[in-house]
Amino acid sequence: MKKQASISLSPDPVIEAYKKDIDRTLLRENLKRTPEERIRNLMQLQRVAEELRRAGQRIKRQ
Repeated sequence: MKKQASISLSPDPVIEAYKKDIDRTLLRENLKRTPEERIRNLMQLQRVAEELRRAGQRIKRQ
């Protein structure tokens, strides 16, 4: 049996800088949902984004 090398990973400063701005409660809540629920929510978000895009195009034309 091979011995695994002990690897010490120090925190990446770039990742640490971004982590402070992430709301982990939202991630945890989303992970409580089933994959199907997450896909449905994503599809709804895409519909809203498309509606906003169309509204923005209408405003540009005016």
